[in-house]
Amino acid sequence: MVNTEVAGRSKLRFACGMFFFISGFGYSSWASRIPSIQQQLHLNEAQLGAVLFALPIGLMLTIPLTAKMLKHFSSRNIMLVGAVAFNLLLCIPGFTTYIWQLVIMLFFFGSARNIFNLSINAQAVSIQSFYERSIMVTFHGIWSLAGFAGAAVGYLMVSHNVATSWHLLIVGIFMIVLSLVFYPMAYHEKPVVTPSTSGFRLPDKHLLKFALICFASMACENTMYDWSGIYFQKAVHATKPAATAAFVVYMVAMTIGRFTGDKLVELVGIKRVLSLNGVLILAGLLVSVLLPYTFTTYIGYAMVGLGVSCVVPLVFSMAGKSQSMNTGQALAAISTVGYLGFLIIPPTVGFIAQAVGLRWAFGVVAGFGALIILMVAQLKNTETSKG
Repeated sequence: MVNTEVAGRSKLRFACGMFFFISGFGYSSWASRIPSIQQQLHLNEAQLGAVLFALPIGLMLTIPLTAKMLKHFSSRNIMLVGAVAFNLLLCIPGFTTYIWQLVIMLFFFGSARNIFNLSINAQAVSIQSFYERSIMVTFHGIWSLAGFAGAAVGYLMVSHNVATSWHLLIVGIFMIVLSLVFYPMAYHEKPVVTPSTSGFRLPDKHLLKFALICFASMACENTMYDWSGIYFQKAVHATKPAATAAFVVYMVAMTIGRFTGDKLVELVGIKRVLSLNGVLILAGLLVSVLLPYTFTTYIGYAMVGLGVSCVVPLVFSMAGKSQSMNTGQALAAISTVGYLGFLIIPPTVGFIAQAVGLRWAFGVVAGFGALIILMVAQLKNTETSKG
């Protein structure tokens, strides 16, 4: 362990945690107002699905640029750039009056989100080196806690009929102020110059199972971000405040899952936890589809939130021990495949919903819970060991 004073490393950890909070609060604030923006621009499900497609495209196309930036500059500096850009763009959606304006905004919003999220994770990895115990999952727990807080504020804004434009503008400005306040406390590490390596590598046969598990989980997670509120309004026929509350239920469950996941792994092991995650996702979505009532759908959303909470952190922890690829290559390959779940599935939900209805669309997404169960069953005990 690096010989760093406890107070000093705690300060760095706190600052990094604040940037995770900023990321989670901003993104969930946007997600909480998607139904409002759909109504504002008079979009049907297929149109909304196509519009939402712009965000993950911007995210995916920016990955090589972000990697190059992190190679030449401190993650602290890139983190500030990403945070400011991300929150400036967050101020815009409520003011859009045409579909093309929202599409352009979401493309750059996705790009800024990629720069922000990759840099805060790079910052977290650097701070992790100061600790003998794992602290990475806690950072993701902070993101989820912030997501819950952002969703709760969104619920209050919708309940009190606060315009989307004012809501997101206030959040964006406040998050920029927080970024500027905590930037000086962040860790300023020098970029490590490494020999040039070959370009992106797809997961090999050993890592393909991990990549599919990650893909399935991220597909379900982003579907809930983009469609949970709309499903509650269109399929459950609930009010806008109730739909926003449903998203809050989902975020609370995810937050609880991330702060309790490590203890559960200690009790029953990674493989059983991942299997349970798949069962919860499958069962939660099926409950929401087969029993589309307010109370039962709340229960279903809570199950899905618990289900997706620990999948990606646990998959990353296992893949990082790969013998066929180094840790960086393994995580890059798996996370890129995982982001394809973000990219492809939520817009596809819109097209399925337009054709046969949202309940059928959510039923299709439930199949990814079954995929997780199937892939976890193929994992060997040596792959899921904690050592």
